Amino acid sequence: MIDFRYHLVSLIAVFLAIALGLVIGATQLSGPLLDNLQGQVTSLQEDKRELEDTTQGLQTQVDSSQAFESAVAPALVRGALTGRSVLLVLASEDVTTDTVEEVTALVTEAGGTVAGQVSLAPEYSDPASEPGLQSYVTGPGRPAGVELPETDDTGQLVGALLAQVLMVPATEGAPAPDTAAVSTVLAGLSALDVLSQDSTTVTPADFAVVLTGGALDGKDAADRNDVLLDLATALDAAGSGAVVAGDAASAGEAGLVGVVRADPEVSAAVSTVDNVTSPSGQISTVLALGREREGTSGKYGTGEDAQPVPPVPAATP
Repeated sequence: MIDFRYHLVSLIAVFLAIALGLVIGATQLSGPLLDNLQGQVTSLQEDKRELEDTTQGLQTQVDSSQAFESAVAPALVRGALTGRSVLLVLASEDVTTDTVEEVTALVTEAGGTVAGQVSLAPEYSDPASEPGLQSYVTGPGRPAGVELPETDDTGQLVGALLAQVLMVPATEGAPAPDTAAVSTVLAGLSALDVLSQDSTTVTPADFAVVLTGGALDGKDAADRNDVLLDLATALDAAGSGAVVAGDAASAGEAGLVGVVRADPEVSAAVSTVDNVTSPSGQISTVLALGREREGTSGKYGTGEDAQPVPPVPAATP
């Protein structure tokens, strides 16, 4: 007769059989499985080492290329800006000191001089600053003889004011701006915390280089870029030309270089460079100024539809 004890022993036997089967199965599979996993790990480690070697090789090539570009830069730009002056406008906090110093040095190598340097604060393009800026520009901040456009657009008004006091007209015989007006306007805008004067002096210049970096974000990014675009356009129109130079990120949709390039009318007048942090980009910036003097604008760098560098002027015998 089958009793409860029989059922209990049977169930225990079944569970022991299952457990024994699992142990035996795991033991049989663990070897091949571990071997397979170890093989995958070894393969991934080898791939990683190969990628590291490739990266190191590419970096060595980049370093060598940049060293060569730096070495030949003075010869390539020599004479491109002889007797000309350049204003540096830093339009982004992402512009590094190294980039500014390297562009400054190359302008000097080209025979030009840096007439001064100013930095735009984020407040310059902040929509919240518009009432105070417009009140200043159309009131006490407007020097005698400065003609502003008939518009309520604050970016255009401030851009026109700065351009007229900071740029030497390209028209032959046109009087240069009064240096006293330069000091007055910069002091007034500095008091409004929208810009700062970085150099000891700032005098009217033939050309302007607007240095930028990165891209703007936030819901007012487009409006901010429009204000900076108004300034670049005004500087270009008031003098012998302007170049907007930035990094790869600035060539995107929300970057100033990208915004200039996206506007056919503006890009036909203002040159752009999207790799100014590299020696080749700095060469392009200086050579582009020379092309601007000839009335030719272009897109230079590594971006889409951009030339690597502007044509190098022929050496004078």
